Formats: sequence, C-alpha cells, structure tokens
Amino acid sequence: MTGFDVSAVTTPSFVVDERLIRKNLEVLAKVKEEAGCRILLALKGYSMSSTFPLIRQVLDGTCASSVHEAMLGRERFGGEVHAFAAAFSKKEVETFCGLCDHLVFNSFSLWERFKDEVAAQLRTVSCGMRVNPEKSMGATPLYDPCSPGSRLGVRRDAFRADLLDGIEGLHFHALCEQDSPDLEPVLLAFEEKFGAFLPTMRWVNFGGGHHISRADYDVDRLIRLITEFKVRHPHLTVYLEPGEAVALNAGFLVAEVLDITEASDMTTAILDTSASCHMPDVLEMPYRPHIIGSGKKGEKAKNYRLGGLTCLAGDVIGEYSFDAPLAMGDRLVFTDMAIYSMVKTNTFNGIGLPAIYRIDTEGALHLERSFGYEDFVHRLA
Repeated sequence: MTGFDVSAVTTPSFVVDERLIRKNLEVLAKVKEEAGCRILLALKGYSMSSTFPLIRQVLDGTCASSVHEAMLGRERFGGEVHAFAAAFSKKEVETFCGLCDHLVFNSFSLWERFKDEVAAQLRTVSCGMRVNPEKSMGATPLYDPCSPGSRLGVRRDAFRADLLDGIEGLHFHALCEQDSPDLEPVLLAFEEKFGAFLPTMRWVNFGGGHHISRADYDVDRLIRLITEFKVRHPHLTVYLEPGEAVALNAGFLVAEVLDITEASDMTTAILDTSASCHMPDVLEMPYRPHIIGSGKKGEKAKNYRLGGLTCLAGDVIGEYSFDAPLAMGDRLVFTDMAIYSMVKTNTFNGIGLPAIYRIDTEGALHLERSFGYEDFVHRLA
C-alpha cells in the first residue's frame, strides 16, 4: 500500500510522504539524544526543500558538496551549514565562507593555498581536513571512498602535522547504505591512524552512508560507538551527515505502462519513465528497485522486462513478475525513490522530468512542482 491515491497524480511523478519522513526523524532524534551527537542532512542525497520545515525540527543543519547546495542549506533550511568538495576554486572559497559554518578541505595543498583567504573573510569559519582511514567496507567500488586509488581524503602517509594550525576538525567518510557494525572497524582504523591529532581538534565528522532509519539497522550499537568515542575524546563534538536515512523509504515514483511488446525470449513493458533519466542509480549502482505488488522473475504468473523511454539500448529498469498481465495504462509504483533518484534526474533525449508531489503530515496531497519544455530548453540555451 502506498498511503495515497495513485490515480490522483500525473505520471511520471515523484511522491514524497512526510509521514514516513517523520518516522525516520524519530529514529534520528533518538540517536541525537542518547549519543549526544549532531546530525546534518546531506543535500547530495535529498534536497526537497518543501519538506525542510519538518526535517529541521530534528536535524541541526545541512552539509553541502557545492556552492548551490550551501546556498540552499543557508536559505531554505537554516541551522549549521557544512561543506566539502574534492577541490575548490578561489571564488568558491570566498562564497563558501559567506555561507558555511564548517569548511572541509580534501588536501593540505588546498589548505595551504586558501587558509589565508579563509582567515581574511569577515565571517569566522571552522576549517577541517578530510582524512582517508583506508578501511574499505563498501561492496561497490564506485561508491567506496576508501577504495584503492580513491581521490577522497588524506591518507596517513600524506598527513601534514606541521600544517594543522587553523584546522579544527577531522572528517572521514567510508560507508554507503551500511549498518553500524561496518562503522566500528572504520572508526578503529581512523583512531589508529589519526588519533594522535585529536587532542587539538574541536570536532570530528563521521560522514554519511549510515542507514540509520532502516528497519534492521543496529541503532543501539551506533549510539554505543559514539558514546564510547566521546568518553575517549570528551572535548570533541561528533557529527553525522546521513542523506538517505532522512528520507529512506519515504518516496515513490509513479509510472504508467505505455506499450507491451512480445518476443520469443521476453515480454517487455515500456513505461513513461526512464532508468537513464529518472533513476540513474539503477544503471550506475546497479540495483533493481522494488515495485509494489511485484515479484522477482518467475515468482509470480506473468514476467516482464520493464524498459524506459530513451534511445539508450540499456535503458532497462529490470525484470519483474506480476500476478496478472500488465495492460497499457496500468500504473506501477516504485518504492524508495526520494533519495538520490530525485537529485540525479536529467533530460536526456528531451524526456520530461517527473512532477513532484508532497503528502503532508495530515495525509493531504500537494503538487509541489511540474516541469515542461521551458525547463528543458533553458537548461542548455
């Protein structure tokens, strides 16, 4: 069940349910209270600003990967604004300093280049350094910040203790959609490699990738890990910056069947959506999103390959089975589509962007945004 009338929305469309976001926030509030940490919304994973009034009731601010995300965090969310990127230009540093509370550098060469620039700004910014604990826990190299050859974070052998004047925090990020048992060895590696530098720091950011609101996530272990870390380092403020955990399982993508084609090896249903345009992680991760009422190939009576609208031959969402045959005009509802899918949409082939709907905490459905030709033509004009 979706909790909303599927026939009431246009297709394709994203539908984000604030009632489900609120359930996630309850878990995050528990972590904040019991662990005594601060939690930021990672805008790279979720940035639907019409839901910010609800989210900021619990979270402490946002973290940004670009100037535009930092502007969004400052203007629409409030609270603390943190920023990190693999590199900065001089203009970006100047802009970040007017927006951010924390600015995290990816190398000591960047820090040497811009530390005087930061110091010259009117607004005081707490600067940090991203470090690489070199503890790879990710299953997919594309999403593993600690994979061999990673460009993200300073390794211990390149760490410059002589350049820490002005650096007030350390930031590490090693996880992707993972549980707290995966954090434990990463945290151990971080302290083994960089613990000697913590006495002079004010804060540590444990990064993102924590699937805290997932039903089987070990929340108590996360609280214990943070609490024990703070016992060892009582002067440090601990930050987490999950993106997915805030809106995990809180959004849907509603699509319609446009055509059904038969072949000797496969029956294909073409939808009015696209993996390439509307859910690119299906191709990049890759993964197979769940559709309400569906099964894996062979589990139910009727099997289909679901394809998208673009000319890309590989624009295929996956293979699914259903209890009854699909028909043109049927609506399919993909789950867990609020995170990353919404921020990664594109208009390849001129395919229109999905409309965006919000279900408020009282259950009312609101059309937040629809897109048309003007959005396509002005993007590249």
